Amino acid sequence: MGGRPRSTPSSPKVRPAATSQPRGHGGLAALTSEALSPETWPAFARLVEKHHGIFGGCWCISFHLGPDEGKRTPAQYRAMKEARVRDGQAHAALVFDGPDAVGWCQFGPTAELPNIKSRKAYDEGRGELPEWRVTCFFIDRERRGEGIANLALREALRAIARAGGGSVEAYPEDVAGRKVSRSFLWGGTLRMFEKEGFRKTRKIGLHRWVVVRQIPPARATRGPNGQLDRP
Repeated sequence: MGGRPRSTPSSPKVRPAATSQPRGHGGLAALTSEALSPETWPAFARLVEKHHGIFGGCWCISFHLGPDEGKRTPAQYRAMKEARVRDGQAHAALVFDGPDAVGWCQFGPTAELPNIKSRKAYDEGRGELPEWRVTCFFIDRERRGEGIANLALREALRAIARAGGGSVEAYPEDVAGRKVSRSFLWGGTLRMFEKEGFRKTRKIGLHRWVVVRQIPPARATRGPNGQLDRP
């Protein structure tokens, strides 16, 4: 469970394989998934810019930051995020519809994502740190309700398996019996994580849970010349 992640922030080989899934509303187009990387950064940036930087210009950087790194301008947050992407220290499974990114699931080694919400309550009952965290989702406002977040989560877990697997922790909201705007469900819902095999461990907010799952390493396959390859 504990210890250093099998894929560290300095050398993470965490690339979701390109996959395709049918669109949630039954259209003919296919959704694909690719890793957040220098190559996919322009598509990621276009989606963020379309939504005015997301949550006041955060650029999906807050979970990366230490206590002395916050309170910057949106332009500074953008530069900080891009630098992490180019250094291989920011990970996400991006979902594409053609050339356009329509959502993502952010994940990474715990050392790469040290900041989480409800931190005081989290630390009060914390045991051993996980090897990986799934911290947030963002979906294009025009595409919410299609199952894109579920697809992004599955691709993130596959990427973790390919990187060697390990203990994974996330912090979703329980929305059972109440109506919540999708724009505020950045941590995902408890139901979507339970469907992927996560189990509840403890509450850290009125409706927020810590959920965990152990991801086994992906099995190696043999290539055409007999060499071992990861799927």
